[in-house]
Amino acid sequence: MTYIAGESLELTKLHLNAQVQEKMNRRNCWICKMCRAVSKRPPSNLTLEEVLQWAQSFEKLMATKYGPVVYAAYLKMEHSDENIKFWMACETYKKIASRWSRTSRAKKLYKIYIQPESPREINIDSSTRETIIKNIQEPTPTCFEEAQKIVYMHMERDSYPRFLKSEMYQKLLKTIQPNHNS
Repeated sequence: MTYIAGESLELTKLHLNAQVQEKMNRRNCWICKMCRAVSKRPPSNLTLEEVLQWAQSFEKLMATKYGPVVYAAYLKMEHSDENIKFWMACETYKKIASRWSRTSRAKKLYKIYIQPESPREINIDSSTRETIIKNIQEPTPTCFEEAQKIVYMHMERDSYPRFLKSEMYQKLLKTIQPNHNS
């Protein structure tokens, strides 16, 4: 019983921490920084070729250096950044070598993104959720792979087309045009 209470307390801490951190760290948040930077002036090493590549396919957007960061900034402005944050967290998770660290991170990912009514719950089907619950008992680098594929598909199908039409993307294109004067 103490374990359940402890887990409940830990979940409450996670939820409160997420709320507090969101308010306190807006100045330090890399997505917020990118959002501000893109709206004022893009990074000097961001090229027109890279930004144009983003419109070719979602896969190309996600494979470039700045694509995922700018896309995450857009999703944050749209108040739907849980998918990209989960996807990026999974990319980091896959690289964890230590079994203990992987187990700890898997539980955190579950509590933040997978658990029903969690702070940043992602939209996945119940069978995928159940598979993850089983997998995190002995987590492997691929235990979130199916959920990550689903989230990727949601982003590609739903928010990516809106991103390409967004004022943010259009402004970015105009800002980095070779003949654009600052």
